[in-house]
Amino acid sequence: MKSLFDKISFDCSKNVTNSYSTSFSAAVKMLAPSIRQDIYNVYGFVRFADEIVDTFHDYNKELLFEMFEKDLESALQNKISLNPVLNSFQHTVHKYAIPRSMITAFMNSMKLDLYKKEYTTINEFNDYIYGSADVVGLMCLKVFVNGDEKKFGELEYAAMRLGSAFQKVNFLRDLKTDYEDLNRTYFPNTDLSRLDECSKDAIIKEIEADFEAGFQGILKLPLEAKFGVYTAYIYYKKLLSKLKKTPSLEIKNTRIRVPDYQKFGLLAKCYVNYRLNLL
Repeated sequence: MKSLFDKISFDCSKNVTNSYSTSFSAAVKMLAPSIRQDIYNVYGFVRFADEIVDTFHDYNKELLFEMFEKDLESALQNKISLNPVLNSFQHTVHKYAIPRSMITAFMNSMKLDLYKKEYTTINEFNDYIYGSADVVGLMCLKVFVNGDEKKFGELEYAAMRLGSAFQKVNFLRDLKTDYEDLNRTYFPNTDLSRLDECSKDAIIKEIEADFEAGFQGILKLPLEAKFGVYTAYIYYKKLLSKLKKTPSLEIKNTRIRVPDYQKFGLLAKCYVNYRLNLL
């Protein structure tokens, strides 16, 4: 039965989320059950594309990405795929009328990671961030507002800024891996081989501005989404705080993370703030 296959597909996307990101999966659990699965479906798709370009070094990544791209196109056209992650993703795309332009922008940025190693201009960097992060936030926003185009338009800018903040924090956290293992430099006008406190502070100030703009959107989210997105926001703010306090030399040599016990504390704090209507 198709319904059974869809359930297996949904379970697969949920398992991908839980396996690859404990922090994001914890935030998704704070969303209303009515929208939780669709965010799993979006994340599963995004994660699989990212894995191809970032980790499958012993395989022909260009060929794998081309196959994934063709399977994606088939899934969107035919509303079914034998790839469970793509099958669940196409379900969410059609359910919420997620524009093809968002999906295309995301795939274009992922494709850049196959060969582009350096972003030397602000425009290049912003274009990459838009495709790799902003549109992911917009896809999720499509789910959050459940067809309310007026609400989507009102929150679009904030969702993009929040997506940018999350992605830039990831770049700073993963500096060692990106630079040493993947030979990539995302931040323009920054010599990552000699990252100093001045350069680090400039990057952090930019991220803090993104967070501030994104937070204004969180305040206006529907109740079904507000607590989950706020949880993710608080986690990434904590991670940024740790990066801010970490010497630039250590950031280059170590992957900074938030320990599990601190994550649980942050979750409790989020819940109290939410229940007391402090948002």
